Amino acid sequence: MSFAEKLNKGSFVVTSEIGPPKGTEVEKMLEEAEVLRGMVDGFNVTDLQSSVMRLGSLAVCHLLVERGLEPIFQITCRDRNRLALQSDLLSAYVLGIRNVLVLTGDHPILGDHPEAKPVFDLDSVSLLKVASTLGEGEDMKGNKLDGKPEFLLGAVVNPGADPLELQLMKMEKKIEVGAKFFQTQAIYDLRKFEEFMKKVEKYKVPILGGIVLLKSAGMAKYMNEKVAGVSVPERYIKMMAEAKKKERPRISIQIGAELIKGIKQLCQGVHIMPLGWERYVPRLLEASGLA
Repeated sequence: MSFAEKLNKGSFVVTSEIGPPKGTEVEKMLEEAEVLRGMVDGFNVTDLQSSVMRLGSLAVCHLLVERGLEPIFQITCRDRNRLALQSDLLSAYVLGIRNVLVLTGDHPILGDHPEAKPVFDLDSVSLLKVASTLGEGEDMKGNKLDGKPEFLLGAVVNPGADPLELQLMKMEKKIEVGAKFFQTQAIYDLRKFEEFMKKVEKYKVPILGGIVLLKSAGMAKYMNEKVAGVSVPERYIKMMAEAKKKERPRISIQIGAELIKGIKQLCQGVHIMPLGWERYVPRLLEASGLA
């Protein structure tokens, strides 16, 4: 059963994130994906995450398709104009990719090539509309296509944003132009996430709660200070601070499993962002009862 079919059926779905390498060596990445075969329902392939130059999402998605694994093609507006964005979407479909996650993207100044010129010809709402229009057999100028792509389109939302109203307004716009599911920013506060879910229940669209594995107390504090909408409770920071270095993965998995068990009662799926700790995802899924 495909990722789209499971969402439509109402099954609780699990996706994990894959970060393409900075270079052409792909074997380690593919081995990590292979370990998760049958454990996750989709692999979200990041598109130059954090504005760092890497192997492209489109190429990695194609490699996954060739191996019988289902990718979610992440595409951002940061680096391409409307011509390239439309072309890449058509290319993705021809290469067997059926799931697309649309994001605006981080500004290049945050990455390893800060002098790069940002494009942002479209924003995420506009690109979702473009992808939907392609699915109707036309480009964004109304020119007819010779064959049309049929995608399951997704978007992102930040449940911890303040004010939340702006996120809800943008979420409504994304649904109006074609978003069929949402992945969220990292969740650490289940009470706040429950409040968010009550507010978006009326939209009748699947929400996948975001889980980021904490690597240290320092990382948790940094996220609290620098990542909008993320609030790591002091209890989790204390747990990580008191853990010896070799014990941190176990404690991180314990925290992640606790969050997943809470999220499972509130939404339609979980999206795991291991940020380099892909090797611990199987243990996280086992600890949370999702393996």
